Amino acid sequence: MSDRVLRTSRYRRIFRGVYISAEVDPTEEERVVGALALHPEGAWASHRTAAAWCGIAVPHSAFVHVSVTDPKDRRWQPGLKAHVAPPGTRTRTWRGVPVSEPVRMFVELASMLDLVDLVVAGDSMVRVLGMTAADLRAGLERTSDYWSPAARYAAGFVRDGVRSPMETRVRLLLVLAGLPEPAVAHRVRAANGDVLLELDLAYVEHRLAIEYHGTHHRDDSRTWQRDLRRSELVDRLDWHVVNVTGPDIYSTPGATLERVRHAARAVGLLLPRPQAGWEAHFLVAGRAG
Repeated sequence: MSDRVLRTSRYRRIFRGVYISAEVDPTEEERVVGALALHPEGAWASHRTAAAWCGIAVPHSAFVHVSVTDPKDRRWQPGLKAHVAPPGTRTRTWRGVPVSEPVRMFVELASMLDLVDLVVAGDSMVRVLGMTAADLRAGLERTSDYWSPAARYAAGFVRDGVRSPMETRVRLLLVLAGLPEPAVAHRVRAANGDVLLELDLAYVEHRLAIEYHGTHHRDDSRTWQRDLRRSELVDRLDWHVVNVTGPDIYSTPGATLERVRHAARAVGLLLPRPQAGWEAHFLVAGRAG
């Protein structure tokens, strides 16, 4: 097909040398597949592109990240970042596209994400890819990449059973401030063993829960009704709950820590004052999740 035809309104350019029919709606898939089409066989989606492709919670990137093992195979273009990985780097296929295998992907993310976003990605990876936090940590022990130490440190905070990125952020706010780590996804059971409800975070012995509520809880009438019924059940079971929303984490994290400490005192749990250093992880705008 000639360049003259490709430059008509019938086609849309994704990258230099890669075009798609103008009738096709723009998607992230076409950018990923288009970027791989520019590279020799054996290239794969990596870093944030691979994570997002797999459904893992990572901040949006304007670039498509691709990895190769030979530097001469990199293709430089606006909107495309090509990386060189060690020979023999393992990949897997996800939704028809080759991507970095999970442990390698986590090391790649450690090169570009801060601690909180990296743990968010780790919790999400465990949930989405069907692995455990122990699997991730064990795999990282066998890596020697430059970013492996940062990845191993972050993986120490990754937990099984976390249901959303904001639940991770709430937990890390407490932990990085030096408060004891609450249990994740604690199940409250009836006498016969049936699960009555699952709490986001819980100091189980003192029956204190910390629950995150997103805007969908408020905007969706069915979710709101379900939350009201759930709140009644929590009260009947004699649990004390601290409800947390997005602004509590992004805008007033210090006040949120004090709310948790105040609620803990009310149920006989004495929590330490927040230690210095947590602010560097939370008093920053523009996080994803």
